[in-house]
Amino acid sequence: MSESLYVVKIGGNVIDNPEACARFLKDFSELTASRILVHGGGKVATQMASRLQIETQMVDGRRITDKAMLDVVTMVYGGLVNKNLVAQLQASACNAIGLTGADGGIIRSVKRPVKTIDYGFVGDIEAVNDFQINALLSSKLVPVIAPITYSNEGLLLNTNADTMASATAVAMAKSAEVKLIYCFEKKGVLSNPEDDASVIPLLTPETYASYKSTGAINKGMIPKLDNAFAALEQGVAQVIICHADDLKQAVSGSAGTTLQLK
Repeated sequence: MSESLYVVKIGGNVIDNPEACARFLKDFSELTASRILVHGGGKVATQMASRLQIETQMVDGRRITDKAMLDVVTMVYGGLVNKNLVAQLQASACNAIGLTGADGGIIRSVKRPVKTIDYGFVGDIEAVNDFQINALLSSKLVPVIAPITYSNEGLLLNTNADTMASATAVAMAKSAEVKLIYCFEKKGVLSNPEDDASVIPLLTPETYASYKSTGAINKGMIPKLDNAFAALEQGVAQVIICHADDLKQAVSGSAGTTLQLK
């Protein structure tokens, strides 16, 4: 279990900014350890849907994925966004291979059951094929995974990229020391959301509970952190949340917020 592996998730807000995305990809390409990149979709799918006169429906920040929207996100996430990221990494001498969860059967999910809201063709992850991913890594390839999975029924399913990164990290932790890094447009987890300098350097379950009780950590950050601590409990060595520009510093422990169980 000595080999290190980075599972890095890059958010859509960075992908939407060509200059920021290029800086991030250059830094990512220069990491020396084995690595996997999981990416979000950004606004490109919404823009493409608008051009095709397909309405975008969102509920609590989550995209309703009917059949028409599934076609759009498959084209955009699995095609346009994924292959542009791969091409830019190739230009930086990083031998990337672009994948959806269906390719090589790497991430299987089940269509989310309808409860109060019908999310449509959205997937909840059932299994990650760590054997297949390890085969790619052993071939010195860098997997770049789009937020699309597949089901046993042969459906493609739109799937949350944060969850895909976490599930991938947990699966890979069986054979490597995995660090899961979430890169986005903030400097880390903030004690004051209005102050980008108020980065919390270290979070444990105890300090996380304290920040939640005072309301300092709230809203959309809570499910992200719940997911991150669950990954730690399932064998991931470390979780880091940082600004996309700070990836290299975060890897060395000098930027962002580090999550540990104690």
